[in-house]
Amino acid sequence: MKLKTTLDQWQTLYEINRAGSIQAAAAVLNKSHTTLIYAVKKLEAQLDVSLLTVQGRKAVLTEAGHALLRRAGSMLEQARELEVMSGQLAQGFESEITVAMDHLCDPQSLYQPMAKYLAQNNTTSIQVIETSLSKTTEMVTSEQADIAIITLPITNYPAEAFGVTAMLPVVANDHPLAMVPSVSLSQLASVTQVVIRDLGHEAIKQDVGWLKSSQRITVDNFDHAFQAVEAGVGFCRLPAHLVKRRASGKLATLNIEQSQYYQVPLHLTLPKGVKTGPAAQAFYEQLLQQVR
Repeated sequence: MKLKTTLDQWQTLYEINRAGSIQAAAAVLNKSHTTLIYAVKKLEAQLDVSLLTVQGRKAVLTEAGHALLRRAGSMLEQARELEVMSGQLAQGFESEITVAMDHLCDPQSLYQPMAKYLAQNNTTSIQVIETSLSKTTEMVTSEQADIAIITLPITNYPAEAFGVTAMLPVVANDHPLAMVPSVSLSQLASVTQVVIRDLGHEAIKQDVGWLKSSQRITVDNFDHAFQAVEAGVGFCRLPAHLVKRRASGKLATLNIEQSQYYQVPLHLTLPKGVKTGPAAQAFYEQLLQQVR
């Protein structure tokens, strides 16, 4: 079906309504007053409906004009987005980028700047992969990720500081250790420990931290660990941001001799280095802005 009208005609009507007069809209569009009048008259003839009335120096939409322009507004916005998208594609913007995020990172540190980034980029989709221990290193060294949030810097990969995560030892409120004012490491060794599995390949799996409990329960992520601790399975070191955000009131923080809590540094790196695309580079800068 051939369309009777053009985007340019609707753009003209939109600008006249926004500016309040044909003369003002002509200045915005860099067209003559006569050209705009002709464009509106032609649009009205094509649609067989009155769209605009002139009252003194003001141009006022009719009821039909308001109704049609409401629909046309979304069409014009989509056209603008298409032009922005085509410009981004012309610059080589990637259609998708991959971000590897170590599980110790507070997700809000990623998603808040992502919201700002996506408001300016209509072209690129983002795949987020949660990693831990050797899997984090693997995503960088194999260049599977365009951007990686890691803990310690990886050899030969430049990194920028991105924050720290405090790790708190917690148990359920009704766990026997919750009532102990100061817990020794020997006491801790007799309690079931909940640990997070290394998600990397078997050959390069890593162990980190104190792992001397006589019995361990291993889970895939902190969400499962949190639920296990709440259920009274045992103790676990959980990120402070997770404990604070979920604040269920069911957990108690242990006071462990010589091991109350520790902090893990977070860093940002570009695994592909100079091969990093413009979309990934732009998002990387957006992430750094919140730190700086």
